[in-house]
Amino acid sequence: MPLALLALAIGAFGIGTTEFVIMGLLPEVADDFGVSIPTAGFLVTGYALGVMFGAPLMTALGTKVSRKRMLMLLMGLFIVGNLLSALAPAFTVMLIGRVVASLAHGAFFGIGSVVAADLVAPDKKAGAIAMMFTGLTVANVVGVPLGTLIGQTAGWRLTFTIVAALGVVGLIGVARLVPEMPRPEGVRLRHELAAFKNAQVLLAMAMTVLGFGGVFAAITYIAPMMTHVTGFADGSVTWLLVLFGLGMVGGNLVGGRYADRALMPMLYVSLGALAVVLALFTLTAHQKVLAGVTIALIGALGFAAVPPLQKRVLDQAHDAPTLASAVNIGAFNLGNALSAWLGGLVISAGFGYTAPNWVGAALAAGALLLAFLSAALERRDNGPSAVVAGATPAGQRTAVHH
Repeated sequence: MPLALLALAIGAFGIGTTEFVIMGLLPEVADDFGVSIPTAGFLVTGYALGVMFGAPLMTALGTKVSRKRMLMLLMGLFIVGNLLSALAPAFTVMLIGRVVASLAHGAFFGIGSVVAADLVAPDKKAGAIAMMFTGLTVANVVGVPLGTLIGQTAGWRLTFTIVAALGVVGLIGVARLVPEMPRPEGVRLRHELAAFKNAQVLLAMAMTVLGFGGVFAAITYIAPMMTHVTGFADGSVTWLLVLFGLGMVGGNLVGGRYADRALMPMLYVSLGALAVVLALFTLTAHQKVLAGVTIALIGALGFAAVPPLQKRVLDQAHDAPTLASAVNIGAFNLGNALSAWLGGLVISAGFGYTAPNWVGAALAAGALLLAFLSAALERRDNGPSAVVAGATPAGQRTAVHH
């Protein structure tokens, strides 16, 4: 794998750390600014909304800039946003800083996925995408727990200063290691938008929303579930999330490797197994060891689907993949928001803290059904000689579609 992927992974590590570390520092931030915990929660919501809307906006603005230069500009935006958060004199200023940093998130992963795929041979594209996303998964194992510890002991402002410094390292890495890639000739914003007329692109994004939503339906409410149902102490939740992160790292790498060999079968296995494990979590949540194993499996199966889902979008929008790739990153965050809301509804309805697991299982099962539908439509459109998407070389697939 090219060294340029390391630079992308470092950027992804910083972005993943700043996205999730705030959840462990909400009490400290709320106390510092004199606001309630629910008000401080807007720092999470604002970031998620910034990713959703920033992904297409920043990608559209970058259609006239080379991909390398756009990645550098996005890392610069990320640095500014985190420094603004670290130095914020008031809560509103910190919220603005979080939104500024979030604007870089979706476009960085979207453009970075395209760049990563272009750096390697056609049969290694999903593996290259997975390598970049490894930075995000490792952030949940190392960056988030360490950033939370630093924030709780030395002050949350130091955490965001360190994250900004990680952004500087990522920026230097992109500048030094990512090769100049000229913009594809003839690609305009209207051309990029045309990809959304492709039903397969929309189906892939819907799979992203439901599949990843299944993961976060359970994980969003992991703290009350583990403390009230399983019987873990409050301090154990951090280490349970580390287990989740370790599962994410392993699943992401396995998903990237096997998606290059058989993309759709990889989706069938990961989404189907995820639905089953989430349903079983309603039972295993009552026993500590089984709960820990299940949490790691949810992380592994959920992130095993990430490289094939991202590559599926790139394959189906192959003529103009940049905007579609970035919007799919927004789809991951839409899935997070949707599943958290639905999980909250079933808890509020009195079904208990394990009820979100059933919601997650239903969402993952829905994503699996969409995967079968997508493959069936592709076989119908391509005729009897077509093979499962992901096993066909890119050049052949292009010829079939056009």
